[in-house]
Amino acid sequence: MHELAITQSMFELVLEQAEKAKAKKVDKINLVIGEMTGVVGDCVQFYFNFLSQGTLAEGATISFAMVPPKAQCQNCDETFELKEFDWTCPKCGDNKLQIVAGQELFVESIEVE
Repeated sequence: MHELAITQSMFELVLEQAEKAKAKKVDKINLVIGEMTGVVGDCVQFYFNFLSQGTLAEGATISFAMVPPKAQCQNCDETFELKEFDWTCPKCGDNKLQIVAGQELFVESIEVE
């Protein structure tokens, strides 16, 4: 259900920026979503279609760039993609990790007329 709140915030941001640009229509929204956020793209699209009815964003498409989770080992500085059930460094075997990717959630760009 958190997709509704996320979509509302994204929708408000898109409208605000489109109005600042004096856009007539929003054609496309490019989102970056980290896989660790748990955000489901289909839900975002569903809520967006509902919220955008009757606005200059109605009919806009949403592009989702999904970012896989990555970590950096605090022991040897190796950066690697995390596996679902294996959070150990493939180089040294340590598990002192810092998440460096996969938690993103932002509007990368908006395409308007």
